[in-house]
Amino acid sequence: HNFFIYTPVEPSKDLPRETNSFKYIVFKSKKLWTMLGLSKKIYKDKNNLDVFFSPTHYLPLFSVVPSVVSIFDLSYLKYPELFKKKDLYQLKIWGRYSIKRAKAVITISESSKNAIIEEYKLASDKVHVVYPGIKELINNREINMTDLQKKYGIKKNFILFVGTIQPRKNIARMVEAISQIPELELIVVGKKGWQYEGILDSPRKFGVENRVKFLEFVPDEELSELYKNAICFVLPSLYEGFGLPILEAMKYGCPVVTSNTSSLPEAGGDAALYFDPEDSSDIAEKIKKLLSDDKFREDMIEKGYKQAKKFSWEKAAKETLHVLKEVANA
Repeated sequence: HNFFIYTPVEPSKDLPRETNSFKYIVFKSKKLWTMLGLSKKIYKDKNNLDVFFSPTHYLPLFSVVPSVVSIFDLSYLKYPELFKKKDLYQLKIWGRYSIKRAKAVITISESSKNAIIEEYKLASDKVHVVYPGIKELINNREINMTDLQKKYGIKKNFILFVGTIQPRKNIARMVEAISQIPELELIVVGKKGWQYEGILDSPRKFGVENRVKFLEFVPDEELSELYKNAICFVLPSLYEGFGLPILEAMKYGCPVVTSNTSSLPEAGGDAALYFDPEDSSDIAEKIKKLLSDDKFREDMIEKGYKQAKKFSWEKAAKETLHVLKEVANA
């Protein structure tokens, strides 16, 4: 197979190098690179292309070759109030156009597949589930947890959250749950997202300012150490297309407590403890279960290792290629 990667900028040094069958094609467009510029480029190269794949939610306005598009989730329809008006309009209008024009749609969970089929009235065999792999955390140096405790002011017993600080992640309700568990800290690792102000104020609201820490950036080698030393990893999201941090936590031996909604039971399988994300008392009870039962916690860690091994980028690449071949040969 020959692969051509269209890009408006020179590929960064951390991307794979070109080979005889793998080439980067860098080209500029005066305006609307994806919608118009890419349309023209595909038309020009049509004799060398069997299928076009967009991993970024949108197809070009016109494509003279069969196309496949990736749609991660429909959070923009479920929680439109969490998106900027410009982004929401683009996601709704261009997203619908791309899904309808594509010969096949790739998504990252059965939950997302079902939502896409229902919303856009698609045939089941048009939407394919390809589970993502797990990010490898780079570890170039030895990290001592004692040093991290000093650096970030972390106490011995803490739970961990990793993700963007935005309302859909339901962090405020997790903070409320922490207020019901004495002597336990919450460490939140992630960048500020849309409508983050109320979330940052939630520790004050629930009287736990001294037990919640927001860390905007933590290097990979330090993050892996936080996973290994946390009581558990908590993902209380109201909605997720998949929930990769669950598997990242499991890979590093951190038991997982998460929401019983959307795709999260799919990602966690029988290796996670589930709660109602609308109920802070339920969140607190599940965390207490791991705090009070060492044998149960060890069992969850072992199940987590096994669950994480089911997902890899190599497997995802093979399954994606299979879909592309099907479309090219149709």
